[in-house]
Amino acid sequence: QVQLVESGGGLVQPGGSLRLSCVASGSILSINTMGWYRQAPGKQRELVARITSGGSTNYADSVKGRFTISRDNAKNTMYLQMNSLKPEDTAVYYCNADLIMRLYGHYPDAWGQGTLVTVSS
Repeated sequence: QVQLVESGGGLVQPGGSLRLSCVASGSILSINTMGWYRQAPGKQRELVARITSGGSTNYADSVKGRFTISRDNAKNTMYLQMNSLKPEDTAVYYCNADLIMRLYGHYPDAWGQGTLVTVSS
């Protein structure tokens, strides 16, 4: 059994910052790529940023230069530092992970429950 739990969302003014965290727990042997996705009201879920186990990253064009993804492999934790937030960043942010489980093997598409980020004055 695996669980991804996001935290750190909330209400912030335009130009402000938030830091999201995602902790993976369960019988995890290792974690490959992790990613942050978001879904705004009435829109499809979209990739925000991804990070490999080796630390390689890629970002959506809309967040480049403002958001930074990172991870702590020892803690099975991923972060998203969000700076210079804009109203269009308002969405539910989801954590995604490609896992290798001790008992069940490859679990390629694990999701968290999401955390709401609202950017508004």
